[in-house]
Amino acid sequence: MTQTDDNARHKEKMAKRKEVQDREVASKTEARGLLAVHTGGGKGKSTAAFGMALRMLGRGKKVVVVQFIKGAWDTGERHALERFGDQVGWHALGEGFTWGTQDREKDIAACERAWEVAKGALLSDDVDLVILDELNIALRYYYLSLDRVLEDIARRPAIQHVWVTGRNAKPALIEAADMVTEMTLVKHHFKAGVRAQEGIEF
Repeated sequence: MTQTDDNARHKEKMAKRKEVQDREVASKTEARGLLAVHTGGGKGKSTAAFGMALRMLGRGKKVVVVQFIKGAWDTGERHALERFGDQVGWHALGEGFTWGTQDREKDIAACERAWEVAKGALLSDDVDLVILDELNIALRYYYLSLDRVLEDIARRPAIQHVWVTGRNAKPALIEAADMVTEMTLVKHHFKAGVRAQEGIEF
């Protein structure tokens, strides 16, 4: 078989695939707010959510980020997103990692404060995307009521999108979500002794 034959077979195959893909795309007519969950033991859950924030901001949309557990770190993504001014609301309301605080009552109080801010964003018609960063951790340790969280998310404006991050997502949240992505750790430089670096981890 010649290169010309290979090229012709490939073109025919891709034409058929395009027909199938075009039909699939044309059959999707609904537009509504989505609930997405990034979970799993691999790195990149929050980073993926901030990538979605960047896409929304590029379209002139308004984004609110509420960070649970994580303290007020000096992070690259915060600096980058805050350059969009009033298009972004950034709220780092955690007390730090749970093994750092070692104070359950303090963590619960911080999560309650963060949820009140999140709830305000979820009730806002002018907010297009709400990122609830590390909410899964707060739910895992029962710092917040899962039922209340699901009820508040369900009451949001019909076209508002919500992205939730953190490992160990609760089954009920996964069931309620429109999209769930599980990050799987294959290899990480930290295990080889490489420390957290500015612009990579924060």
